Order: sequence, then structure tokens, then C-alpha cells
Amino acid sequence: MSRETTPARSPIAYDAAQRPLGVVVGFDGSENSWRALDHAAETARRRESPLTVVTAYHSSPPIYTTLAAMPEEPEEEVRRREVDAVLEAARKLLADHPGRVDYRAERGDSTGVLAELSASAELVVVGARGRGGFLELVLGSVASALPSHAKAPTVIVPSDEAAAAHAADDAGPVVVGVDGSSESRVAALQAAHAAAERGAELQLVMAAPSRDGLAQWYPNLVEEQALAAQQKELETSLEAEASWLAHHVPEVTIRSSVEIGSSIPLLTDHSRQAQLTVVGTRGRGAVAGTLLGSTSRGVLHHAHSPVMVVPALDDDRVSG
Repeated sequence: MSRETTPARSPIAYDAAQRPLGVVVGFDGSENSWRALDHAAETARRRESPLTVVTAYHSSPPIYTTLAAMPEEPEEEVRRREVDAVLEAARKLLADHPGRVDYRAERGDSTGVLAELSASAELVVVGARGRGGFLELVLGSVASALPSHAKAPTVIVPSDEAAAAHAADDAGPVVVGVDGSSESRVAALQAAHAAAERGAELQLVMAAPSRDGLAQWYPNLVEEQALAAQQKELETSLEAEASWLAHHVPEVTIRSSVEIGSSIPLLTDHSRQAQLTVVGTRGRGAVAGTLLGSTSRGVLHHAHSPVMVVPALDDDRVSG
């Protein structure tokens, strides 16, 4: 079976208590960024964490060919006034927010700004698309690039109004794709904590090869024997993962399932009923894929609920 490869990266040091920005949200005043702001504010409220609202802007060096071409007001001042208006709109929406809120206008590329701030964030939240300051394209720009570079879990809030409303209703479980790798264990831990703070069930999903892929698993067995062997092996593996996770996050009710098919359509289908769908940035092929290739990228493009992409965080519980 061919697989994408990516250079190994060192795990990212992560201690939520040492992340002073709390929940960071990218906001540009677009409709989808309002949904992201709502999601981030509710998450910060649940966690009793600070909320940091960020908007980014570009300021190019002025080049004027003639004196008459010079604007009456410097471009930098115009952009800052626009940014201040965007942040003021966020302040009005968050007037009743019970926790601390900080507002930041940052000069630079949206992805770069958020990636840099993510090193001091528990979580970063962005909308699936915006109007230029953040998320210029449908899962282009920030939504595609940020999860690859962030040093904290990143939540992408869908542009579909019904999906965002369903997630806000706290209906359904938190769903996470697992494959037994250390990366998927980190994602499962983050998913379990998200489920705990929401009072939701946690659904572990492990993908199993279809009949067409069985020959790659058990080339010397006939089909029925291969089906039974495959199912037993995966169920045993998933049971061990669920037991390990319950030991570390005992307050969460965990359900698990081994399902035949490709991980992307399986997780996409589960996302229809999920509050949150969680994937790792990479794994060993069965679910998490490579560095924002494979499953993580596919689920981001097709999910019907917010998606949390978890990078390779350093977590001592993974081996325990």
C-alpha cells in the first residue's frame, strides 16, 4: 500500500496552564467569522479560559509615482481604522461574555499571525472562510494552512449555518478517528477533554479495509478467514485504546466502533450528528494520514460539524 511520507517532527510542548492567550479566535467581521467567534467564546466559557480575538491586516509600503497620486490619509491609518471597527463589532457581540477578553490587531499574513500566536494558545478557532483578512478561499488560505503549522489544536467552524447551529446546540457526541498511533492517541485525549467539558459522549471510530483491501492485510488467507481475522484484530486494538483512554479521562462515556470503509467518508458521515469531529494531523495511515494530507485534509473539506485538528503534542499520557 503506497503512503505519503513526511519528515518526522518533534512533539510540541503543550501545557494549557502555560498558554496565557487561552482560546484564540481569528475574526474579520464576515458571517463565518461570527460563527467562529461564538464557538470560541462558548469554549472559553466552558474552560474558564481567557478569550483572545485577533484580526490581521496587510500594510504595503506606499509607492506613488506622482505627488498627485498620494492619498490624503496614509494607507496605514485607513487600515488601522478599519481593523478597529472590526474589533469593536466583536466587543459588542461579547458584551455579556463572563470571562476575560483581549482584542488584538496584528499586522501580517493571517496564517503567520495565528500560527505564531498558537504557541501561547490552548486552542485556535477560525471560520472555514472569510472575506479577506482571514480565510479568503473556501478552505484555502488559513483554514488549509493553519492546522499544518499551529502549535495548538485548531478548530475550523463550517460555513454551513445549519451545521454550525447543530454544533452550538450541544447535540450529539464528540467523534474522533483513531488508529493506535501515538498521534491519534494525542488527538483522542484532546477529543476526550472536549467531550468532558461539553458533557457529551465520545465516539471512537476505527476504519477497517474493505474486502478489496483485504489481500494487502492477509494475502495468504481466503476472504472469509481474512474478514474474521481483520475484525478480531481491529476490535481488540480498539478495545485497548478505549480502555487506555478511559483510564486517563474517566469522566467521559466512551463508545467505539470498527467500521468498514475509508476513513474520510466514515468520519464525514459521523460528523453529521457530531458536535465536534477530531482528527490528528498525521498517523500511520488507517485514519490520521500524513501531515495534513489524507484524512485530516479530506475531513476538513467535507465535514458537517466543526473539526478539530490536533498536532503532534508532547503528552506523557500517550505511553502510559
